[in-house]
Amino acid sequence: MNDLIGQHAIITGGGSGIGLACARTFLRDGASVTLLGRTQSTLEQAITTLNDDLPARSGEVRCSVADITDEQALADAIANAHRRLPITLAVANAGTGAASPFLQTTSEQWDQVIQTNLNGTFYTLKHAGQAIAESGGGALCAISSIAGLRTHKFMSAYCTSKAAVDMLVRNAADELGALNVRVNSVCPGLVETDLSQGLTQNKHMREDYLACMPLSRTGMVQDIAQAVRYLCGPEASWVTGVTLPVDGGHHLRRGPNLERLSD
Repeated sequence: MNDLIGQHAIITGGGSGIGLACARTFLRDGASVTLLGRTQSTLEQAITTLNDDLPARSGEVRCSVADITDEQALADAIANAHRRLPITLAVANAGTGAASPFLQTTSEQWDQVIQTNLNGTFYTLKHAGQAIAESGGGALCAISSIAGLRTHKFMSAYCTSKAAVDMLVRNAADELGALNVRVNSVCPGLVETDLSQGLTQNKHMREDYLACMPLSRTGMVQDIAQAVRYLCGPEASWVTGVTLPVDGGHHLRRGPNLERLSD
């Protein structure tokens, strides 16, 4: 398929995991991609990987270093990418996690998670949304989490940040529709990534997660990338303000029991 020929997507946290999978999917369908992240070497390695995987394609792939918690730096990176090639798609993927009992969560832990997951997503949607509106319209997609839909003991900051992201998406969708900009979010369940190794490699945690899923398997990054691709593509041209769980059905049951996370 080449349904995204002529489109230009920016992807935060694009150097690995879900962000890299989204980049691969967009490039395969003809789009150009700009990867944003904090580490130049990681981004350059991602570009090498994508060039090796997709040597013949319509779109180009570039990168820019930017920390999503620094609004001005992020705004500058988006503006530079937009000047090079008008932005029509954006994936707010970069995020962080933390686990601690509610009564022992420090203000520093709380602030770090909220600043990255919520504020960083806001900055991304704000500045990418402006660029997309200037391009005549397009789509924004935020990567939320099952943790925004179901409680996770010992992860109050993370759950709160992701629930807030989903409300941010709905409000942005309500406002930006008049500018022909669609805004949606995807809520992954337990996906096999470097960041989730503490959960996927813990036998007790893995089994508990699987017990919460009607489709009893962990997710792969391409599961999420395909959902993002749908929401950003022409197939979803009448879809906005949607929070889409991609979690094996985990949202139908309870949140995981993290009491044995350290076992």
